[in-house]
Amino acid sequence: MSFFNRLFGAKKKLPTIDIANLIKVDMHSHLIPGIDDGAQNMEESIQLIRSLKEVGYKKIITTPHVMSDYYRNTPEIINNGLQNLREELAKQKIEMPIEAAAEYYLDFDFNDKIRTEELLTFGKKYLLVEVSYLNEPDNIDATIFELQTTGYNVILAHPERYPFWGQNFKRFETLKDKDVLFQVNINSLAGHYSPGAKRTAERLIDLGMVNFIGTDCHNANHLRFLEEALCEPALHKLVESGKLLNHTLQ
Repeated sequence: MSFFNRLFGAKKKLPTIDIANLIKVDMHSHLIPGIDDGAQNMEESIQLIRSLKEVGYKKIITTPHVMSDYYRNTPEIINNGLQNLREELAKQKIEMPIEAAAEYYLDFDFNDKIRTEELLTFGKKYLLVEVSYLNEPDNIDATIFELQTTGYNVILAHPERYPFWGQNFKRFETLKDKDVLFQVNINSLAGHYSPGAKRTAERLIDLGMVNFIGTDCHNANHLRFLEEALCEPALHKLVESGKLLNHTLQ
């Protein structure tokens, strides 16, 4: 019996998407214990990692929030947490390669971080960023330009969850023209966040705009929707498009 069946009593079989061979790497999650709104303790972190391994992921890149007025995480805090997590995985003999970067919020002093800090990246100097769900930042274009001229490859986290862009797809096109990469949350495809986010995610996939898929896993509740999302036609379409880059992060 699978982890999901034991945890939630689900009766249906796992869907046909083969994460182990078709996606391989999760590049957006919150699994370092106690430093943001993700896993709150080591036991929860280990449970989430066990379940992600069981569903097929071969590697995890976890990405704690960095927000100046709330989650004041630094590279030292994140890397120390990562080391503790790796030691516990080794202690429990759980074979799961795990790295850490960050999910940077484009807030009032983010541009100062660009100039004064070594930002945490993964892969080909990919930098994961998010914005407010209420409105587009006034300086987003200038910030993207500064990041790119500094050598970072910008990935916009869960664009489907920003309603102001979901209602204005030309803005998505503008961002893509600026070589911004898009990462959709897999749970959006199961309708976890809202019907609107699901529709926007599906349309982004239809238009060939999606480069990465991430669990954005914070807690066990997200695992309920992960299993559902694996059978969504949009995920099959994304995997078959040849545009998905998760596997390049191994």
